[in-house]
Amino acid sequence: MTNHLSSGRVRLVLMGAAAVTALAGAASAQTAPENGTTVGEVVVTARHREESLQRVPINISVVSGAQAAAKNLNDIQDLSSQIPSVDFRTGASNKDQTVFVRGIGTISTSPGVEPSVSMVVDGVVMSRPGQATVDLSDVDHVEVLNGPQGTLFGKNASAGVVNVVTKNPTATPTGFVDAGYYEGDEYRLAGGVSGPIVADKLKGLLTVFTGSYAGNVDNIYLHDKVNGYDNTGARAKLVATPNNDLTLTFGADYTHSLETNPTGVWTTTNRVAYPTNANTNYPGFAAIQATEGVTPSADNRTVSADTKSEAQDENGGVSLQADWKLGDGYTLTSITAYRHWHNVQHQDYDQMSTITATYPGIEDIGHLNFDQTSEELRIASPKGGFIDYVAGLYYLDGVDHETYERDVTEVGGATPGFNFGQAHYGSTDQNYAVFGEANVNFTKSLRLILGARGIGDALSFYNNRTSTQPAAITAVQPAFSGSGSETKYGFAGRAGLQYDLSSLVTSYVTYSHGYMGPAYNVFFNQIALELPPLNPETSDSYEIGMKGQFWDRRVQADVSAFLTNFQNYQANSTFTVLGALVTNLVNAGSVRTEGVQADITAKPIHGLTLDFNGVYDDAYVVSFPCPPGSAITCFINGEPLPFAPRWKSHTQAEYRLPVVSAIDLDLETDYNWQSATQYQLSETPQTIQPAYGIWNASIGLISDANGWSARVLVKNIANTHYSSYLSGGDEGSTGIVRWVPRDDDRYFGVNLHKDF
Repeated sequence: MTNHLSSGRVRLVLMGAAAVTALAGAASAQTAPENGTTVGEVVVTARHREESLQRVPINISVVSGAQAAAKNLNDIQDLSSQIPSVDFRTGASNKDQTVFVRGIGTISTSPGVEPSVSMVVDGVVMSRPGQATVDLSDVDHVEVLNGPQGTLFGKNASAGVVNVVTKNPTATPTGFVDAGYYEGDEYRLAGGVSGPIVADKLKGLLTVFTGSYAGNVDNIYLHDKVNGYDNTGARAKLVATPNNDLTLTFGADYTHSLETNPTGVWTTTNRVAYPTNANTNYPGFAAIQATEGVTPSADNRTVSADTKSEAQDENGGVSLQADWKLGDGYTLTSITAYRHWHNVQHQDYDQMSTITATYPGIEDIGHLNFDQTSEELRIASPKGGFIDYVAGLYYLDGVDHETYERDVTEVGGATPGFNFGQAHYGSTDQNYAVFGEANVNFTKSLRLILGARGIGDALSFYNNRTSTQPAAITAVQPAFSGSGSETKYGFAGRAGLQYDLSSLVTSYVTYSHGYMGPAYNVFFNQIALELPPLNPETSDSYEIGMKGQFWDRRVQADVSAFLTNFQNYQANSTFTVLGALVTNLVNAGSVRTEGVQADITAKPIHGLTLDFNGVYDDAYVVSFPCPPGSAITCFINGEPLPFAPRWKSHTQAEYRLPVVSAIDLDLETDYNWQSATQYQLSETPQTIQPAYGIWNASIGLISDANGWSARVLVKNIANTHYSSYLSGGDEGSTGIVRWVPRDDDRYFGVNLHKDF
């Protein structure tokens, strides 16, 4: 076992802080002319104001919508390859997917738990992880705010925020068409129009998109491709300015998605226990896989399931934002929103087409309906005085109702034939908050940062499960009925100092306290032991950073060192029901994440842009209390957290040069690398993805004057195989399954764009 609790880890963070300070020696107050070699300004809304990225005392990673489209990055999972501090847990359904920031995220399908990483789209919080299926077809940019951000952002954001900002309507009539086709029978189409509707009073935007991919996993039994998608959606926005002081922004969006992700493909038919490394083989199960034509391996892309696993989602909502200039530089903002999420999933739990006395056939069918209503009211003071601030009130009401059925077909044994369990469960969550953050400007260069958020959570749940058997059967607990309610109050806060070393360089040191409310572990196999609520998750974070532009603004850097301690960390655990593995949520004691992060952009010569984004993140368990009945060994103190590679980086080079009149040649290549990653809290050695790197490149022709571009891209040039997720290895499992990413092998594609 690696001892992560040594002082060497803290020394490394202090070394990172020293590196931050050393960079300040390169600071220059000189403002270079705009000559094609200066790094342009990036504007973000991380503090509910439009500010230059380089002036905000938060470590922020930004990816533009144009960059995402050019690289065939379509959702948050794709973006995680470009932003090293972000990781993504995929699954057979959106219910199972989770975003991680700096090694921290919440893995749970329970409606009674909120994510520790908050997803925000145009100021509206998505309170369930499954709502984060944001298509990037019409996105202006994505901001990732690393570390606790609960002071200003609605709901609770104890680990970080992914802030998605969509495009606004244009002042003149415009339109666009995007088309992409890629190997493996994947295509994407998008189009939109934008412009004035009533001169100087109303402008609008409408975008539609669709995409489809057959998949890169073969289902031998059904003679079909799986692990693909079929998505369609639209987004509309209206901006009205009835007078010079009032702006009304109405937004509406809808997305229908169908995913055919299998519940994993087999990599092994044995189990290696942690920490003993004892090996258990399952020859009977291996024989079934061989009979069905499946050869488990680290790069296996075949299954033989008699049910095609699929999940359908409908995500949509409306919002109205009102910005009212009150005079003397004050602005009052109101954001009222309603969102609906409907999920239907049908999954082959057993992942086989053969039923035996030892291995029954199991299918899952689930229906989910979730509605949320939210209101945020805030006021922003003018800047430039001794004190400037943002303060407000927040309210969110979320209501969830779900039905989940598990069908079990057994041959022989105590309960032969067909049996099933069915659960009706749900939750309500009301979140109230009052918040504010201020800058106390002692001088033009030195300011104090103070912020706080008072939070109230009123949470309740119900669960009623029936079963055709009075006792537990494989993967199904007996009948159960339970309910509960809990009200808790907490707070988030931030304090820090910011000092401008020059007009182009700023430095900061901050302390932040994060809070994530109580949770109920509400799921299909819930038992009486899990009726009590989980305690709120809290965090204490320390960060020192520096950001700015150097060397005649040819280089832009954002470097920070961080250390965050989490208490009552809400994490995914496992137990077994008659030999079948079941997951649930527990308070996993205390964990820590510490490291150094850097985002650097350079333009050494005209037309050449170099980018490096990297993070060293040591995220590990400090103290883990063993949950009753857990299949996880309790000796995991000092071991890494799931989805937390120690090292992760994104390196990119782009060179653009004119070739003929009004046409440029654009050459781009990037390399994404990460160290070994453990995917399970059980620390099973077989669920570690070894270190790997993915090399991509593209070549394009661009005509800004004529509004068109054409690009040929290749993903995973070296044909490197890896798994985006590994599951199994616990007591009760018969091996390991992998989730296959889109770029598990090399593929080519073409992107076309035309403005009109």
